Amino acid sequence: MKLLLSLSALAGRSAFVVQPNAFSRSGTTLFGNYHPYMGDDFALERTLQAIEGDTYFTQQRAPKKTFVREPVTTQDMWRTLTPIVVQGESLRTCRFDENIQRAEVFLRTTGRPLNAEVKLWQGPDNTPQTVSIYLEDGGLRPFRATFECPGQTNSIAIRNTGSMEFPLVAAIDPDIGGPQSGGSPAVDLFTRTNPRTIQGGAVYTMPFSPAVQSVQVMVRTDGRPLNARIELLQGPNNNKQIMDIYLEDGRERPFYAIIDTPGSGNVVRIVNTATVEFPLFACLEPYMLEEGYTRPAQSGGRLSWS
Repeated sequence: MKLLLSLSALAGRSAFVVQPNAFSRSGTTLFGNYHPYMGDDFALERTLQAIEGDTYFTQQRAPKKTFVREPVTTQDMWRTLTPIVVQGESLRTCRFDENIQRAEVFLRTTGRPLNAEVKLWQGPDNTPQTVSIYLEDGGLRPFRATFECPGQTNSIAIRNTGSMEFPLVAAIDPDIGGPQSGGSPAVDLFTRTNPRTIQGGAVYTMPFSPAVQSVQVMVRTDGRPLNARIELLQGPNNNKQIMDIYLEDGRERPFYAIIDTPGSGNVVRIVNTATVEFPLFACLEPYMLEEGYTRPAQSGGRLSWS
């Protein structure tokens, strides 16, 4: 009899009621109106169908209106970050939880050259993304790129490969995705522009107007590995910025960066350093323009490949 009474008492307890999901919380900046986004444009429609009742998405179902992102200069972004110093020949790592969908990495110096290597770690002995960086002037042209972080146990490692006399300053801006952040900038750029196919071993260059203060560049594949080099030149063979990129899966983790382009005569060069069996898709668009400059009506202000 005592056993039956105990079982009947436990049946009414709330411990056996399914607890609400952590993402159902509201009233905070982090979790308010959040919906998980799968991080790929091919999964966008399935994600929208899963949250059909959300008024935000039902009003903005067109791909061109799904992501609304206001351009922010790199200098303005640095004012909102909490940077750390990475001494020469040293390594600093940053670990974050599974809610972080992507992280924007910022590197700069006080005007000296910058040599660094940024890696995305996922689990033990797995490095799905690596970027080697060279900046001629880390104060005038700081590094700014977005690393997609799907899955769990992600960490970003920043190694200063320069000598001890050349420290750098690093900062990371995490992003949980969803409508508050505007989604993935790489997917946004890919869906609203016409990507250029660059075959393995091919080289493409793109000059642009001095009115363009910064450009946004994105490279990805159809799921195969990606090996590429992105260079900013100002004059013949005068490299101001170099990024050597490796992606384990160029579709799941597309590479997106914003390059500051002060002065005139700037040219962006994209080199597919892989073999001919591994083509990539590239998008390159102006990001910030001088005040008062208007884009041409016919071309929409886009840049022309050469």
